Amino acid sequence: MFGLIDGNNFYVSCERAFDPTLRGKPVIVLSNNDGCAIARSAEAKALGIKMGEVWHLSKRKPEFRNVIAKSSNYALYGDMSRRVFEVLSEHFQRVEPYSIDEMFVDLTQFARVDYCRRVRDRVRQVAKIPTCIGIGPTKTLAKLANKHAKGTEIGVSDFSDLDARRQAFAEMPISEIWGVGGASQAKLNGLGIFTVDQFASLPSASIRKLMTVTGQRTHAELNGVSCMPLTLAPAKRQTVSVTRMFGRPLETWEDMREALAAHASRAAEKCRTHGLAATGMQVFFHTNPHSGEPWYNGQRSFEIEPTSDSFSIIRQAVSAGGSMWKPGLRYAKCGVILLDLQAEAQASLNLLPTNDPVKSEKLMVALDSVNARFGRDTLRPGGIGKATTWSTRANNRSPRYTTRFSDLMEATA
Repeated sequence: MFGLIDGNNFYVSCERAFDPTLRGKPVIVLSNNDGCAIARSAEAKALGIKMGEVWHLSKRKPEFRNVIAKSSNYALYGDMSRRVFEVLSEHFQRVEPYSIDEMFVDLTQFARVDYCRRVRDRVRQVAKIPTCIGIGPTKTLAKLANKHAKGTEIGVSDFSDLDARRQAFAEMPISEIWGVGGASQAKLNGLGIFTVDQFASLPSASIRKLMTVTGQRTHAELNGVSCMPLTLAPAKRQTVSVTRMFGRPLETWEDMREALAAHASRAAEKCRTHGLAATGMQVFFHTNPHSGEPWYNGQRSFEIEPTSDSFSIIRQAVSAGGSMWKPGLRYAKCGVILLDLQAEAQASLNLLPTNDPVKSEKLMVALDSVNARFGRDTLRPGGIGKATTWSTRANNRSPRYTTRFSDLMEATA
């Protein structure tokens, strides 16, 4: 038996956990560069704010004048997700994080609804995040039950009962089904199939003809046949990417070189965090395709010696960027993507490596240790400024309450 625990309006809930004045008010969280709405409180949804709403245009509408827009704070959201995971791990032996705000749990050994209600209350008490829980004999049913739970007072729905889920299926559109995309929805609607109940009632043989093997698996899961077990080991990462829109267009190579160095340094840090080494790299930058200015998209992909050394990766990223640079343009975005990742312990070393691997490892351990203790960028490679004028806009970002000492909340008595 599976349970799916989902944080309600997760990013907004993280903001409200540390700022109670936001409760009961229309709040949205914006994407990088304060562009589009990526999370909305129930109050903001009621005003008609859509997911992906372009905020610099929509905020001028009179009906949105009282909406509070927050810049995204992924350091905070990631740490709050970790806290939810830790609470769940105290109550369930098997927990599978599915996304930053969704986690599957094994409910086989528990009295389901009552126990889930207590766990939900505990998450709210400790992690300060409101949640809903869906229960079902398959992951797909648990996810549908979770959607159904959002419309209930207790915040828990149990689809292990066949009659209960069939009754709910009759009112749920097929767009709610996990794994049924827009093209499949259009195809099914053309056949007069609009509800989950109609889809689940189709013969299994006809599903294979209408959809892919994935569709057939989804159909089986809707009918109680589990095809997706819990996956407790995270999938091996194949790439690490750091890409950003600039807060202002870049026109000089000095600014672009600094941006590439900063992105390369962060990508190398991510590799070391996961114990990986990169054997390939992609570097790109481009102008704004929507500004009406000349379009240019510079991109290079190439092999590198297996490494997670910040200095080596920075050097090669900057060199690749320099070979593509065209002056006289206004660049809107750049990125560094590390490819073909291998476990550092298993990465094949060159007979005559460019860098001394022993010295490199000691230097990176020292760099990461200092930054872990005193905060990111306490030590950083030369050429990367502490503050930059081109950084992504985040004019309304809340403090990093749980991951930066200088942002810790202060209490007075």
